[in-house]
Amino acid sequence: MSPVVLSAAGAALVLDASGPGLPRVRHFGAGLGSAAGPDLVPALGSPAAAPPLLPAQGDAWYGRPGLSGGRTGEHWPVRWTLDRLDVTATPGAGGTVTVAASDDMAGLELVTELAMDAGGLVTMRHTVRNTAASPYRVEGLTCALPLPARAGELLDFTGRWALEKVPQRRAFGQGVWSRENRRGRTGHDGTGLLVAGTEGFGFRSGEVWAVHAGWSGDHVHYAERLAEGPGLLAAGELLEPGEIVLAQGETYATPRVYFTWSGGGLDDAGARLHDHLRAAGPLPVRPVTLNNWEATYFDHGLDRLLELADRAAAAGIERFVLDDGWFLHRRHDRAGLGDWYVDESVWPGGLHPLAGRVRKLGMQFGLWFEPEMVNPDSDLAREHPDWILGRAARTPPPQRNQQVLDLARPEAYAYLLERLDALVSEYALDYIKWDHNRDIAEPVHDGVPGVHAQTLATYRLLDELRRRHPGLEIESCSSGGARIDFGVLARTDRVWTSDTNDALDRQAIQRWTGLLVPPERLGCHVGAPRDHVTGRSLPLAFRAATALFGHMGVEWDLTSASEAEREELATWIALHKRLRPVLHAGRVVRADRPDPSALLHGVVLPEQAVFGFAQLTSRVTVEAEPLRLPGLDPAALYEVRVAGPVPDGAALPGWAAAPVRVPGSVLGELGLPAPKLKPASVLLIEVTNLSL
Repeated sequence: MSPVVLSAAGAALVLDASGPGLPRVRHFGAGLGSAAGPDLVPALGSPAAAPPLLPAQGDAWYGRPGLSGGRTGEHWPVRWTLDRLDVTATPGAGGTVTVAASDDMAGLELVTELAMDAGGLVTMRHTVRNTAASPYRVEGLTCALPLPARAGELLDFTGRWALEKVPQRRAFGQGVWSRENRRGRTGHDGTGLLVAGTEGFGFRSGEVWAVHAGWSGDHVHYAERLAEGPGLLAAGELLEPGEIVLAQGETYATPRVYFTWSGGGLDDAGARLHDHLRAAGPLPVRPVTLNNWEATYFDHGLDRLLELADRAAAAGIERFVLDDGWFLHRRHDRAGLGDWYVDESVWPGGLHPLAGRVRKLGMQFGLWFEPEMVNPDSDLAREHPDWILGRAARTPPPQRNQQVLDLARPEAYAYLLERLDALVSEYALDYIKWDHNRDIAEPVHDGVPGVHAQTLATYRLLDELRRRHPGLEIESCSSGGARIDFGVLARTDRVWTSDTNDALDRQAIQRWTGLLVPPERLGCHVGAPRDHVTGRSLPLAFRAATALFGHMGVEWDLTSASEAEREELATWIALHKRLRPVLHAGRVVRADRPDPSALLHGVVLPEQAVFGFAQLTSRVTVEAEPLRLPGLDPAALYEVRVAGPVPDGAALPGWAAAPVRVPGSVLGELGLPAPKLKPASVLLIEVTNLSL
């Protein structure tokens, strides 16, 4: 049988279905061109070195099995028989593969779905069905693709509240490197991507493979290599014992797992992920957003909020979001969650006076919710203590004065849907900031572990709300960046990248989160002059230039800002709007620079590009390395100019005094002389392609 080849954008996936058993993955990596013919499989060597789509010991795989589970009193190791193989593929444009298999002795059926999109990104999902009379416990079911021996390094990410996506690298030898998350949400320390690559890979160099589990509950990412040679990159849902028990005829489907390959470093791997999200359909223009949280916190005096709205509109802000504190009993964070009714003691006219002023000023209006949570001190918890996710006889430990509502309970789900639907309708909300501010501890639903059911119920709630209100935009926030994954991004329009607005920390947080998420979906705000989380004071130009490269917003009490500060902010917002068509549609690029004191990154379209050179700290060397601008066409002629305000105290080289024309080959290979900037400074560079 000829091999099955999916190919697109320079990547290829090769399946050998010659048997016995499930197809084996003979190759995932660089495109093979015209070599993908009948003689390809023999050229790839021994099938024993290629794991099947769901590795097991019967396939001579002695690492982690792709499927683990069992029945009480009997154990049948699974050996799959291939029943059906359906392929739809166009060379160079990707395609789909559906594999159906069964094991009559084990009493199981399997369907595996594989797809490669036009950008070369591979999506995989398994569905297992119990065909026997006795129940089958699914303890693990993961999606995996092979890694070659030359993938000798691993990169993953950790973090904490207000400092997400901290990279860590290590050698990849034999054994398992596993990142497991049991927080009930993606987690501040969730890796997001697990990357394997050739030694020394960077943003612009090296061969890399990466995996992402598109799931907002408990999950696992791992890489494994055995002494026999083959390696695997895998991910899936992390299941608790007894969480998934299949009766006869019932099925369990994994979340979708995403695999990306690149022959040119992390930037290209990330671009494939960005392209996949963007292919779902274009987002509306991303309005510059003001969120009042760090401006007023729980102080919801109408006069103060109206003044804030006036100042926001004058600065060019396009959306006003009222954060926590508007609903019953919510004068602090210890009460009221779950009581989703406007507090008439604070808002005697409802939210209409504020919403009306906001819209009269030409801005959209949005509102904050935390639907999945409840305060014990709330009318909802007092009336329905049985709606709390956990055992009634032993309440789970509280965090942030909160418990979790059991959304898989129909009555709790119906209540939330009615309240959210009613408020979106009454105030014609343009936008919801959907928060989730604690890890889920000891979740129990109907006597079994509850994270799986809770996650699916949350997805259903988001989907139904969007169905009823097609124009509604939703932001996923989870005490900052603790729920950022393709599962929630399939249902929301942006993520809140971090609860810190400290621009110095944000430079790194946005840089690494941006491997998975494109700029137009990354919430990036201009915070107060003295950051509320770190206490660090930073100049407005640095704060604004950092926020400019995402979905820009403001989280600063503009009623306390000086007239000069408001004018400067308006200048930056106007610049963001002018550059927004590039920033929110182009390819993200990052330069590999040996000096960690500075970053060079940009967003590139064929006709235009925007770069930011950020001096984070004092540099060690007297002269900085030239600015080699990545991602440009070496055959094109470009006009280069400084965009936006020049940082205070900057010593600029000659090219920055007036627009200059430079070939792309020179900009990419030799670069431009670097400016001398003070720490916490950003110089913006705008590049226009004159050859088009």
